[in-house]
Amino acid sequence: MSAPAELRELLISRITDIPDYPQPGVMFKDITPLLADPAAFGALTEAFAELCGQHRVDKIVGLEARGFILAAPVAVRAGVGFVPVRKAGKLPGTTLGQSYELEYGTAEIEIHSDALAPGDRVLVIDDVLATGGTADASLQLIRRAGAEVAGLAVLLELGFLAGRQRLEPGLKGAPLEALITV
Repeated sequence: MSAPAELRELLISRITDIPDYPQPGVMFKDITPLLADPAAFGALTEAFAELCGQHRVDKIVGLEARGFILAAPVAVRAGVGFVPVRKAGKLPGTTLGQSYELEYGTAEIEIHSDALAPGDRVLVIDDVLATGGTADASLQLIRRAGAEVAGLAVLLELGFLAGRQRLEPGLKGAPLEALITV
């Protein structure tokens, strides 16, 4: 899915390119101006909420940290639950964890062990799909919790980093919805 042209233009116009951040050679996509614009943020929230209806979603998983900002209002708008996926060690109580490979080393994400129930249809929301490592780990975590992956939705897909190809096996036929692909 790509956003309709009018929505796509609105969203793109509110995303700022920051060269050489966080390191030289990286072009960071800053969504802060989009979040500060109530029309753009509202349109983004509505577009994601429509996906919840299309995919019969019970819960939304938001990936730390900007995924929280996008996913929480979508959950409210769609009338479904919100579940944060955090970096390891950030959640109190009993958790389920999933480790994954980074370019140099490994990382781990967690959810509360009782956050998802068997049969829940879960949509993962994040701001940017880059290489897909965190998103792939979240798909594994959702399935380990007994829930079903209804799909993955992102504001912006960096197509040149091939995250979509990395995610295809883990999606197992569930849709990957990117409003904007660059």
